[in-house]
Amino acid sequence: MATPLIVSFGEMLIDFVPDTSGVSLAESTGFLKAPGGAPANVACAISKLGGKSAFIGKFGDDEFGHMLVNILKKNGVNSEGVCFDTHARTALAFVTLKKNGEREFMFYRNPSADMLLKESELNKDLIKKAKIFHYGSISLISEPCRAAHMAAMKTAKDAGVLLSYDPNVRLPLWSSTEAAIEGIKSIWNEADIIKVSDDEVTFLTRGDAEKDDVVLSLMHDKLKLLIVTDGEKGCRYYTKKFKGRVPGYSVKTVDTTGAGDSFVGAFLVSLGKDGSILDDEGKLKEALAFANACGAVCTTQKGAIPALPTPSDAQQLMKS
Repeated sequence: MATPLIVSFGEMLIDFVPDTSGVSLAESTGFLKAPGGAPANVACAISKLGGKSAFIGKFGDDEFGHMLVNILKKNGVNSEGVCFDTHARTALAFVTLKKNGEREFMFYRNPSADMLLKESELNKDLIKKAKIFHYGSISLISEPCRAAHMAAMKTAKDAGVLLSYDPNVRLPLWSSTEAAIEGIKSIWNEADIIKVSDDEVTFLTRGDAEKDDVVLSLMHDKLKLLIVTDGEKGCRYYTKKFKGRVPGYSVKTVDTTGAGDSFVGAFLVSLGKDGSILDDEGKLKEALAFANACGAVCTTQKGAIPALPTPSDAQQLMKS
């Protein structure tokens, strides 16, 4: 059986990370450049785990843009859906790593090339070939990218492709909190699978993310699976038929960047191989335990893409 294709849509950018942890951007004396952008991280995670992935997005026709596309190619990601903008730059983000490994962001996107992707530039044939189409919410913030995002989702849906949504809330990029909630929820009811963090549950519902009824308020009729990630504690899953919790793995955390994307990539690889995991609780729990392990391994070294695990990295952690 051919390996199913998973297409990831959205932004890829350069994160500038201070070379010392726990200092503010102003105090920082030097920065390391690291490829970032959640949908691109997910595409690389899938490929590194032996899956087949493609990325659709737009880059500046500049050194950083070409560097990022080369990183995709080096990581085995199909780049047939990539295009370049001669007038706009590749997006940048300055990321502060606080003492506890958590992050703060300062973005340079005014406007960046990824925001200028047009529907006419979409590789719709690539989307139609996918088994799963995965996206975030940053591509919903401004036009023309929002219209391209909506068109890409419609193309996928019409072709019977599963829709996977990880909102990846980045509040500084939205004009207001209200705009963020409204924008993120504007496509909520289209998705087949949604992954949110516990913090995002709190943000979107204004409720206590620990409470099942609060989480269940995010369910909708067409949703086949809602996953809530609880950091090192693991994750919870909710379907129409069952719900439960899968414990995480404890590791020495250096940098949480990319952990959620590593988790999502791992889960989508399992789902791509076997769609029945959405109806079989035992299989679902196995897939989520593997995803938890992949997320955990990713936090043990700096950067997102370089820290993405291979299947054996994850299996070793699960055995230990």
